[in-house]
Amino acid sequence: MTQTHLHFNMHIGRKKPESVINRETACPFCDTNSLTNVLEQRGSMIWLMNKYPVLQDTYQTVLIESDDCEGDWSLYSKEHVHDLLAFGVEKWMELEKSGEFQSVLFFKNHGPYSGGSIRHPHMQIVGLNEYDYRSQVKESDFAGILIDRGRGVECTLSTHPRAGFFEYNVILSDWEGLPRMAEYLQILAHWILHHVNRRCLSYNFFFYRWGEKLVAKVVPRFVTSPLYIGYSIPQVANNLEEMVAEMKRHYF
Repeated sequence: MTQTHLHFNMHIGRKKPESVINRETACPFCDTNSLTNVLEQRGSMIWLMNKYPVLQDTYQTVLIESDDCEGDWSLYSKEHVHDLLAFGVEKWMELEKSGEFQSVLFFKNHGPYSGGSIRHPHMQIVGLNEYDYRSQVKESDFAGILIDRGRGVECTLSTHPRAGFFEYNVILSDWEGLPRMAEYLQILAHWILHHVNRRCLSYNFFFYRWGEKLVAKVVPRFVTSPLYIGYSIPQVANNLEEMVAEMKRHYF
């Protein structure tokens, strides 16, 4: 039988520290000397096992992005985002190619509405033993209006968003374009936090291996629409072209 849900271990979940809203909580990622089960370290980037593996039948890892607890993709140097994306994609592909999992998730949470619990910037790479996320993905999820194009990579605004309203796609078809992909992700993080809506403090990166392409979907996060929660009906804004023009004015 195909698995349709992941099981969340509430007993472990209750033990997780929370520093996104409760800023008085001691940050576990700042105390690098106390980190356990480190898999690999490159400079200030650390890949390690998740200390609170709340998802059953999974292999949960965390990629700490830097030693700056207040850092973010929108603030890093170009060199750092190049190195960070290359490191994360390499480890994601390693788990995919291991053959041990049905599929492997690679994603990032940032901000109070993103689903994360630790403020310190990090990404997650999670091997799913029995669940194939690609069964829930369609080609149309990555269709969009072109914002900008570089060598082997393009940035678009989705015309068929998965959850609703504004979603951005960065689609890589040539691996030589990975550094430019990182730069597009940085631009989108900055755009979301500074221009989309003054109340928007949260976003997600979601990565997909789609055929021969590597796709990242960048999603501003607000309170989720009741139409999507109750009926799985996504909504799309009626001013996509205006948003593309405004973004080009700021960045391109």
